[in-house]
Amino acid sequence: MPRTETAHAEQRPTRRRAVDFLALTRPRVVLMVLVTTLVGFFLASQRAVDAVLLLKTLLGTGLAAGGTAALNQYLERDVDRRMARTRLRPLPDGRLKPSEALIFGMAITALGLLDLLLAVSSLSALVTAISVVSYLFHYTPLKRKSPLSTLVGAIPGALPPVAGWAAARGELSLEAWVLFAILFLWQIPHALAITWLYREDYAGAGFRLLPVIDPSGRRTALSIISHCSALLFVGLLPTAIGLAGSVYFFGAFVLGVVFLGCGIGLASSHSAKAARRLLHASLLYLPMLLLLMALDKA
Repeated sequence: MPRTETAHAEQRPTRRRAVDFLALTRPRVVLMVLVTTLVGFFLASQRAVDAVLLLKTLLGTGLAAGGTAALNQYLERDVDRRMARTRLRPLPDGRLKPSEALIFGMAITALGLLDLLLAVSSLSALVTAISVVSYLFHYTPLKRKSPLSTLVGAIPGALPPVAGWAAARGELSLEAWVLFAILFLWQIPHALAITWLYREDYAGAGFRLLPVIDPSGRRTALSIISHCSALLFVGLLPTAIGLAGSVYFFGAFVLGVVFLGCGIGLASSHSAKAARRLLHASLLYLPMLLLLMALDKA
């Protein structure tokens, strides 16, 4: 084989492994974490945004989030192998060794937390560490034991804007917890819509999620509607506490009504089409709400 062809053949596995390690971090989830952290930081900034501090915050948060995702895939590699939607991930497919994922996940998680501790603030590092621990050691094992796992998993998912707020302000105030409440409530219908679409897959893997153990769909529908309704009102609080203005208020109201309408649609029909509509609505609701909040910062 000519030398150039040999070099290309050697590069392909290296590139493939790099892509697989990147896949362990679940980049789309990390992007959402970074966006919500950025919004929390921006809203907490009382003067001009400290760009250097923001970059350090995003670096630490992104590394910790990616490392947590990798460690989660390490812990769930056996159940991932039993699910159609996850069996082609790097670990169940055998493209990476479990030990490689463990070392990689621990290393970048530690680097992220160390960056936050030394270059940002101890409070932002603490909030992020709580997110890591609660996700890996509470939410992950609870998924196979109780439908309450969805509520538990919403806690680490709602902490990134709190970490961003802590990084910019150095303290946690009412505004940070309102941001937490918005993300917490948003995650429940979002997660239940995904579980509804793949409930047979989750059931086969032994997960005890609400749509799996609720064949009639009544409890799932009640949970979706109650959390969408609560989100409609909690989503208006940023204006009430002076975090955002009137433009945000009216935009948040419209978004909340539409989101609730999609939740009611799933509760009424119990169809995959309605679940997919709710999922798409959730993916539009959060970024649009955060954008409105940032643009209409009081």
